[in-house]
Amino acid sequence: MDIKWIEDFLSLAVTRNFSRSAEHRNVTQPAFSRRIRALEAWIGVELVDRSTYPLSLTPAGKLFNDTAAEAIRMLHDARDQLNSVHTAKNMLRVAAGHSLALSFFPEWLSRVKRQSAGEISARITATNVHDSVLSLTAGECDLLLCYHHPQLPILLDPEQYEFLVVGAERVLPVTAPGATGAPAFQLPGGKDKPVAALSYPNASFFGRVVELILANAPRTAYLKSDYESDMAELLKRMTQNGLGLAWMPERIVARELEDGKLLRAGTQEWSLDLEIRLFRSLLNKRPALTRLWDELAQPARS
Repeated sequence: MDIKWIEDFLSLAVTRNFSRSAEHRNVTQPAFSRRIRALEAWIGVELVDRSTYPLSLTPAGKLFNDTAAEAIRMLHDARDQLNSVHTAKNMLRVAAGHSLALSFFPEWLSRVKRQSAGEISARITATNVHDSVLSLTAGECDLLLCYHHPQLPILLDPEQYEFLVVGAERVLPVTAPGATGAPAFQLPGGKDKPVAALSYPNASFFGRVVELILANAPRTAYLKSDYESDMAELLKRMTQNGLGLAWMPERIVARELEDGKLLRAGTQEWSLDLEIRLFRSLLNKRPALTRLWDELAQPARS
């Protein structure tokens, strides 16, 4: 049983609407519905009467609602108390996607620490974009580090959250060299000879990035995908092993491109530029966070 299921149920008990609660919880409606079903399966009884409009809670749901609300309150109180005891005064909690956590965050933090007027400590949690956003909205982290593109926005209320642009990234297709030294796989491929491609799940951020690249490209790409992963580092290793081309954040493959161990598998039309953004909640008044944010925002104001 996941605590998020209980929080989903408490939201549903308030809105009495699956669509509104799914939007509030930053999750798709099908996924939200599955989580409510999973909670009901774990408890062993139906909590929601779906035959009414608006929906209502079953007698068991009403009983569970009171218990769940108190349990969540106690858990959050305990978490806040433990964090205040065990989290160092200047320790900032950062949530980031796996690629940013590996390829961007270490160098960025070193640069920030050199330029900062005070001590900075950070604890980073590497996860997917969806869970990173939930971590920020649930108050489980101080900072969210993520990619951004106007056509692939992170939907956070600007009245509650603000951001700074802290970097840029280019996503481009790469491949291992072939026997002749030329790219082993090259875009766009042909209808009769599609290119082997290593792909991301459609619902993942990089999956949507690749989808956007293909949609905006002036030519049709013919791809054949037999391998899929939501981890760019894994697809990079598979690309190096000659299993196909893959779209990668340039930072992850910069050394391999320089050494010739990987080659570009297409021209600029098959690439996409992204911003790297840092988000924080306006309600988070931790002194260490406020000081860091003011220091980071200063160049933008000058």
